[in-house]
Amino acid sequence: MYILALESSCDETSAAVVEMGEKRKILSNIVASQVETHALYGGVVPEIASRAHIEAISGITEEALSQAGIPLSKIGAVGVTNRPGLIGALLVGVSFAKALAFSNGLPLVPVVHIHGHVAANYFSYQDLKPPFLALVASGGHTSFLEVRSYTDFVTVGRTRDDAMGEAFDKVARVMGIPYPGGAEMDRLATMGRADALVFPSAAIPDGSLDFSFSGLKTHVINYLHTQKLRGQEVSREDLAASFTETVVSSVRKKLSLALERTGCRTFVLAGGVSANSHLREALRRDCEARGIRFCVPPPSLCGDNAAMIGAQAYYEFLAGRVAPSSLNAYASAE
Repeated sequence: MYILALESSCDETSAAVVEMGEKRKILSNIVASQVETHALYGGVVPEIASRAHIEAISGITEEALSQAGIPLSKIGAVGVTNRPGLIGALLVGVSFAKALAFSNGLPLVPVVHIHGHVAANYFSYQDLKPPFLALVASGGHTSFLEVRSYTDFVTVGRTRDDAMGEAFDKVARVMGIPYPGGAEMDRLATMGRADALVFPSAAIPDGSLDFSFSGLKTHVINYLHTQKLRGQEVSREDLAASFTETVVSSVRKKLSLALERTGCRTFVLAGGVSANSHLREALRRDCEARGIRFCVPPPSLCGDNAAMIGAQAYYEFLAGRVAPSSLNAYASAE
């Protein structure tokens, strides 16, 4: 079955054509990035993002179909992210998908963005199937999910404030690193000492599987401001390494507890922050030591993209979750 998928939840406009069934294949996955535009402001400006989606979505959809070599007449369904995300940005994708599906008599399938990130792994691991434990870590989300079936996701842990990716970006900005700062923080961390500085853990010590990255972020930012006022230089490499180590160790603590509580034998890492080399390798080692299967998508599928939405849309379609033309967009996942 061929799925045409659309993603516009934040600052990436993406369209893809995927083939789902016995094999899971990406036939095209076009992403129009707005990074250079938002870098001027140090972060995503919602109104600018929405306007950019409007300008790009029609063209990249045509490009996705052309690159895949699949005409609309062979598409089985249209999948689209309808939650969570920036509401204006989501509405662009949802409105376009509704019009496209209605005018061509195609089923319209809504997809939860977070679930799409998990589904990105299906392309790299053809035999991957639920149940398994997943951690989605991105600029807007940090959640442990017990994936009981392809369409049954139970949140067993989450951040209570800032997302992991948001903390990386905000610390990077104070360090003078342009948005988005995650990749540069990862590079600097490889050259610094992880034990140079001590920061508070983001793992909430209450027996839950929850995180709090706000306090960690604020602590690091205050440290930088204090050192600047004192006229003391801070090693960017050491700070990046120490901050990264604190984030990674926080996740490791909660992952160990999550695996014990759920009894899952497969762990899936997903989301934009899953591209971080230190996080990937640390969790891979932990899983291997426990005899747990570890899955993570290639960096090209860690960020927002429509192929992952297409993968999840296929399973939502099989479950009969087809939406009417009154489908709306929602800023939250609930």
